[in-house]
Amino acid sequence: MDLDAYTFVHRRSWDRLDYLATRRQRLTGAETDELVRLYRLTSQQFARIQAREADPELIAGLSAILTRARGRVLSAQPETGREIARFFTHRFPAAVYRAWKWWVGVAAVFLLGATALAVWVDEFASARRTLGLPDHAPELTGPGGAFETYYSEHPNDAFAAQVWTNNAWVAAIALFSGFLILPAVYVLVMNAVNLGISAGLMAHADRMDAFFTFILPHGMLELTAIFVAGGAGLKLGWTLVDPGRESRVRALARQGRATAVIAVGLTGVLLVSGLIEGFVTPSDLPASLRIAVGALAELAFLGYVFGVGRRVVLEEEASEHMVSYSAVTGPEAAVRKGASTSAVAAGN
Repeated sequence: MDLDAYTFVHRRSWDRLDYLATRRQRLTGAETDELVRLYRLTSQQFARIQAREADPELIAGLSAILTRARGRVLSAQPETGREIARFFTHRFPAAVYRAWKWWVGVAAVFLLGATALAVWVDEFASARRTLGLPDHAPELTGPGGAFETYYSEHPNDAFAAQVWTNNAWVAAIALFSGFLILPAVYVLVMNAVNLGISAGLMAHADRMDAFFTFILPHGMLELTAIFVAGGAGLKLGWTLVDPGRESRVRALARQGRATAVIAVGLTGVLLVSGLIEGFVTPSDLPASLRIAVGALAELAFLGYVFGVGRRVVLEEEASEHMVSYSAVTGPEAAVRKGASTSAVAAGN
């Protein structure tokens, strides 16, 4: 290893670490994360340099930086409010965005399956006999039937709390049983079956207008949250099967942390859908307005994930790319500029 070139490549990150370690002002949440990341990276680089028997002055300088950084890392206590804000502006939307291919795939399969089942139940008497469903059930599908009164038979606040608890439980099962794959698939399939049968019976009763009026206001956001939970859970399970370039333990730990972030964030999403189901769905508002409220909530969430989440992920990828690029181009630049190890030590 060319120590002059290696020093030139990493000099900026060492200087940045020292700046964060010695800065008097309180660090922001982002700066604290950067401090910890640079401290770990520099510790690894320091070990490599020591193994090469580098200039003692360089080793002493880096050792001093790491000592100061270690003290700052141990004493860094970011404000709770800032950490909560960072969770919702960075960590949660980024985690959901990184898993978007999984949960969009889950959504497609779920909706196609539920639609196919609904058509089967609606069009074929044999399907209803096979599933043990009645041909005519006005007490269930008719005006004022069980399908409609379900949303108004309890006080709004109690119903909203009940719905939130139930949906959070379903999402948690889909998320964390994804480690085993099959239980998560089972939860998603059963929810698709319930939705498909309800839609099929309402269609057979020629009451799809009522079905969409009572399902769409809260269902768009609620189902999206279930899709995200299922997709993230299956991604966790697939990490066990294919950990990629990382060791299986490290890959599972990384994806497990992301899954936990999504689980915490989805409690807020499901709270919103529960409030809509408890107060908007059974309200006397015009059907078009109730559906518009649900559509607005759904669009806000998707914009949040594919806007904020995508931006955060792209910024992180750009930062990682710059580090990789400097590692490739740095040695040539070091030779051209004649960088020396003493320059680092002198700066410390």
